Formats: sequence, structure tokens, C-alpha cells
Amino acid sequence: MLMKFQITLYLALFSLLSFSQKAILEGIVTDQTNKPIDGVTVSSSSIIFITGPDGKYTIELSPGRQSVTFYLYGYITQIKSISASEKTKSTLDITLIEDVTVLGPIDLTDESERFDEVINIGEKEIEFSTGPNQGVEGLIRTLPGVVGTNEFSSQYNVRGGNFDENLVYVNGIEVYRPFLVRSGQQEGQSFINPDMVKNVRFSAGGFEAKYGDKMSSVLDIDYRRPKDFQAIIQASLLGISLTAEGVSKDRRFTALGGFRYKTNQILLGSLDTKADFRPSFTDFQLLLDYELTDEITLGFFGTIGSNKYNVQPQSRQTDFGTFNEALRLNVFFEGQENYNYTTNSSAFSVKWEPNSDNQLEWITSAFQTKEQELVDVAGYYRLGELNNNLGSDDFGEVQFLRGVGGFQTNARNFLDAIIVSTRIRGLYRQSERSTWLYGIKFQHEDIIDRYKEWELIDSAGYSVTHNPSQTDPGVSPVIPTDGLELFASYDSKYYFKANRLMGYIENIQSWNNKGTQYKLKAGVRAQYYSVNGQTTVSPRASFSAQPDWKKNWVFRGAVGYYHQPPFYREMRNWEGELFTNIKAQQSIHFVAGADREFTMWNRPFKWVTEVYYKSMSNLVPYEIENVRIRYFPERSARGYAAGVDFRVNGEFVKGIDSWGSVSIFTVKEDIEGDDAGYIPRPTDNRFSFSMYFQDYMPNDPSFRLSLAFTVVGGFPFGPPKTEPSERIYRSSPYRRVDIGFIKVFKDPSKENKSGLLKPFETFWIGLEVFNLLGTRNTVSYLWVRDASTQGQYAVPNYLTGRLLNLKLYMKI
Repeated sequence: MLMKFQITLYLALFSLLSFSQKAILEGIVTDQTNKPIDGVTVSSSSIIFITGPDGKYTIELSPGRQSVTFYLYGYITQIKSISASEKTKSTLDITLIEDVTVLGPIDLTDESERFDEVINIGEKEIEFSTGPNQGVEGLIRTLPGVVGTNEFSSQYNVRGGNFDENLVYVNGIEVYRPFLVRSGQQEGQSFINPDMVKNVRFSAGGFEAKYGDKMSSVLDIDYRRPKDFQAIIQASLLGISLTAEGVSKDRRFTALGGFRYKTNQILLGSLDTKADFRPSFTDFQLLLDYELTDEITLGFFGTIGSNKYNVQPQSRQTDFGTFNEALRLNVFFEGQENYNYTTNSSAFSVKWEPNSDNQLEWITSAFQTKEQELVDVAGYYRLGELNNNLGSDDFGEVQFLRGVGGFQTNARNFLDAIIVSTRIRGLYRQSERSTWLYGIKFQHEDIIDRYKEWELIDSAGYSVTHNPSQTDPGVSPVIPTDGLELFASYDSKYYFKANRLMGYIENIQSWNNKGTQYKLKAGVRAQYYSVNGQTTVSPRASFSAQPDWKKNWVFRGAVGYYHQPPFYREMRNWEGELFTNIKAQQSIHFVAGADREFTMWNRPFKWVTEVYYKSMSNLVPYEIENVRIRYFPERSARGYAAGVDFRVNGEFVKGIDSWGSVSIFTVKEDIEGDDAGYIPRPTDNRFSFSMYFQDYMPNDPSFRLSLAFTVVGGFPFGPPKTEPSERIYRSSPYRRVDIGFIKVFKDPSKENKSGLLKPFETFWIGLEVFNLLGTRNTVSYLWVRDASTQGQYAVPNYLTGRLLNLKLYMKI
């Protein structure tokens, strides 16, 4: 016992001695409006400190003259020379100035991300993005583990999960995707206004307890707080947007508003289906903040959105098959489809910050979506075999008919959903090394769903009463007049109400030991769901370390339970029946990763690797058609997802960043009762590769180029109305290249002598080429039957072809 006491005493004296030989420098890092800045890297020699929400830092310095660097992407780096003496403690407050150089380097990450399981994206990364899905979602799809294979839609899959497994927050308010949307064409534009975004935090798995109850990912968006008057105008062939912001003279009141109008008319024009398309997607968002006192801030966030998609289809021609069996499907339509999705939301907040160590925020929000689908379409098809004789004058023309048929679809679907919640979240800084996060939330859901839909098909799935006595071998069967059956018929109506009570607590510890920087996050969240009476408890933890090595490495690991209590969509099956007794889907995440910063060609680069395994249970099986997810809540499954992600970003071209991501993964499920064992889930694409590359002319940096390149493995599929184990086919890989050329006429880094551009801070024009290679990508399949051979054919539903888009960007 005496020996243990002596060892402990010696260690304590040694620690005190070591500490006494160091000087302490502390302070607060703020912006030009005196607001503390979170995530600033304060470094000296091998010592690194990351500021928290209060902007405070404390760092140890060796005696003598030292250089201390203050860095955060988007701000001008400051380097201070400090003369440190032993056993001294000094204060140095720093004000960082925003870097407004538009043509400066674009960096996907900052130093604070290296200690977390998230990737940070700033507003400048979004401005020059290219492709039909420009903005946040477009960049998210270039990250490892993320799959997006529909340029009409803003939805994405993460590490084998589906669209409904992703959390999305805007200013702390959860965002919901539409309930009834069937295809990306109807979706219009996403909720997120990219011109209002300040910062984006994205995690593909292993995220913190403070985030909600979904199984795959979290996307956390912060809209910016204005510092001065500014207006941004964007216009292209896809639509127009206007964003304006300002601040009062006393700088206590700020306003940020954005209006967007989008039409995907040019995209729809490149589809196989020829029709009278009338898409119209608009929204308005307003963010207000008022500092009632130095400690209390009032906030309001409101949105109004309307997505209308009306179409009168006329005809469709699709060639498919192989050279030896080339087929053509011709369809002629009558009728129309009218889709209308209206969303409104509002949120009020009160934030109380009595001191830099305590923050408390109360948020009350309401979200409403009104969705209707009115469909009455009849179609008649001809399936023909093409002439594949290269020497024939009729090469590529229909040689003979394989089959004819028709279908009729009718839908009168209406849904009105209201989600109201009230939430309290807080922060308590126990010490400079320990911070507590906590919160509690109550949510009420009120949904009215009228589901009335039927479909008649005389192709795959068409049921005809057959009497063998009426036919002889080799003779076409006689079709009785009373033998027709509907392929599908659904009719249901539900009034659904539910309550949820959620809460979390989390602790963040950071410390330095012998030059190695450590960070530990540990927390637990719980939820009670009134519909099934289930309470879920989800503990989560992550750990990161940056050793004091010559090579700059950071190692990370995370483990946690992720429960996803059912939402209304998961409880309704194909026939419209509601199953309210299903339990929360569950996933256990195991994530391990490392990143290394290095120099190549005298330029900075970063390599990131992560491996993960997700063990899943209580899964609800589902099918995906375009972006429509249909669940089988009457069945249950277990499954797993495993994979590895790689990402490299750096200055492949001096001065600007580019990056590439590679993911290899598998996701499978074992559905109870089908005796098929583990089968691929609908999101089992197996691999993805994405790249975002930027360049400029060496002699004139005002000419820029941005290129987005994506390759994703094919998705599994099978005939309609069959068992999931029948998903034995795979689509062709999704391949797409989008390229943008930009000419910057005015930017903040230089004065323009032309009086025409004098009012503008930034002015540039872009030309974009969508789907540069003209690849015919498949989003889903239409199944038809060859009456002569009783064979079924999967006819690809292709996405867009090669298109041009002009874009104008102005900032005042």
C-alpha cells in the first residue's frame, strides 16, 4: 500500500513539475460582430485546441518566443508571435475577419471535423457546384457512403439505408420528406435553400446522441446570421432564386429571406415519354432574429412551399434488349396526372445565454403537408422485335409484333399531416475540458390519409380466368368476357394520431496527454412512442485521438444503438392497411476510421478511411420504385450492412480543392418466413465512386471549370407483386458526368473599372453540360408480357439525356 502511495505521489509531483514549466495562453475568438466562433483551430508546435460554441481556448506554450495560429476555413488566418515565460498565464482575445475572396481554395473540411464523426461543408463549397441537383444535396452525393442515382430527386441513400432513414435538420428543426411522391419529377426542389446556408455538418453513421432517432445518417444545416445588407440573384434555365438579408442599425435585429422558383421543363423534355409537362415548384423562407437583451435572443423561421406537377402524357418509345434480341416498346396515352404537394412550417425560438458557460434554447415548431394525387390515365402498348440485320434497309425498325396490350390507372389520394413539437435543448460547460449537452422534446402527429387507387393491366400481372377445355394445344386461349381482374385495387381511409417524448444527455471531454490530443463523446437518448407503447434507449459513444507524431494522423471510432420508431409511412402496407403494433427498427453501428494530412507536389492533401458494420433487427422490408418506398409492415426481417469508405481531397490544381470518394459495401436482409436466407436489400448497390474536380486557366483564374463524376453499381430488382427473394436481377450501373464552365467578371478580391458591374460584389456566368456522355441511366422498370411466349420483359424507365444549362449569379 505504501509503495502504491509513493508511486502516486511521484507521478503527481512529476505532473506538477511538468506543468510548472509551461506557460498558459487563453482567450476568446470572436467574429467582427463580437460573436464567439465555434470550431476555430488554435495551434502551436504540436499542441492543438478546438474552440467550442463559446469561442474560448486554452493552450500550453513552451518558454520562449512561440507562434500561435488561429485558423477556420472562411476566415483570414491569424498568426501571433508570443513571448512565453515559465509559470505565466496570459490572455489574448482574437477577432477573425471573414475571407471574402470568392476564388480562394475550396476545402471540404476544417480541423474540428478531424476529431468528430462528421464532415463540415461551408457556404462557398456550395456556390460553384454543378449539376441538376446543385447545392447541398449535390455535394452530399459526392461524399463516401452516399448514393444518389436520380437527378430529379434530392433524396440519397447512406451506407445501405433508404431515404426514410436519413435525419435532416435546418436550424435545429427536423425536416420531413413528402409522403406520397412517386417519382423525382414530382418532387421538385428540396427544402434546403442553398443561398441561405452558412454551414453543413454531415455524418454517415456513428453520430451523436443529440441527434434524433433514425438509422443511417444526419444532415445538420445552419442558415447564416446576416452581418450586413446583401442580395443574391441566381437565374438559369431551371429557374430563378432571390435571397436578401439585412441587419438593423443597432445590430440587434437581422432578417434573411429567400424565394425560389424552379421548373424542370428542360430535364423532362429529354425523357422517352413525350407529354405536355407543366411543372411549377416555388417556395419562400424567412429567418428572423432579435436580440431582446444581451442574454436573450428571439427567433422565427417560416416556410411556404408548393410543388405542382401536372402532365398530359402522349406517347413513349423505348428501345431495349440486346443486339440479338432488340425490342421496342411503343405506348400511346390518354388522360392526365395532377400532383400537388403544399408544405408550410413555422418555428419560434427563445435562446438564453446568461454567460459563456450556459446556453438554453426553447423551440416550438409546426409542420403541415397537404398532398394530393389525381390520376386518370389509359395507355395502349405495342411490343415489337427490331430488325437486327445490318445489311437490311429496315435495320432498326420493327420487324414483327411480339404482343399488344393496355392498362388503365386511376388514383384519388389525399393526405393531410400536421406535426407539432416543442423542444428544450441546452449546453453547460463544466470546465474548459468538459461540456454537457442535454435536451427534451415532445411531438404530436395528426394525419388524415385517403388512399383510393386501382390499376388494370393486360401485361405482366394481368389475371385472366382460363378454362383449359376451351383451348387445344397450340391454339390461343379464348378469353371469357367475365374473366378480367384488376391488377391492383386499394381503398382505405385513416385518421391517425400519435405522440412522442424524446430526450438526450451527452458529455464531451477533450484533453491533451504527452502531446496527444483526445476527444470523447458519450451520451444516451430515449424515446417513448404512444402508438406501440414502446420505449427505446440508445447509448452512443465516439472517441478520437491525434498522436504527437511526425506524420499528421487522427484516429476515430464510434459505437452506438440507433432505434427508428415507426412513422406513419412504415406502418402502411401496399394495400393501405395500417399496422400499429410494429416495433422500432434497430441498428448497432460499429465505425472505425483514420485520416492523414500530407503534402504532395508541395500542396496539401488529406486521406480518410472508414470501415463500418451495422447489425440490424426488427427491420420492415420494403420495395423502391423510383423514389416511392412501399413497406411490408406485416413482415419482419433482420439484416446487416458492412463496407469501407475512402476519400481524398486536396489541391490537385494549385490553389483550389478537388476530391474523390470510393465506397464498397453490401447490405442484406433475412425476411422471416420466406426460407430464402439473406438476400440483397433494394439499396444494395455494392459500390460507388464519385469525384468533384475543379480547375482554372493558369493565366486567367477568372475562367473556372467544375466537374462532377459518379458511378454507382446497379440496384437489385424483380417482377412486380412477387416475393422480395425474386429480386434476382440487377440494373446497369448509374454513370453520370456533369461539367460547368464559369467566367467570373467581378469578385470581391479586385476592383472592376466598368461602371456596369460597379453595384455588384460578385458577378459570374456559367454554362453547364448535364450528362456529358449522354448515358442512358435506369431509375426503374416497367414490366410487359409477350403473349406469344408468355415471357416477361423489364422495360427500363430511363432518366435524362445530355442537356445544356445557362446560369447567372449576382451578389450585391
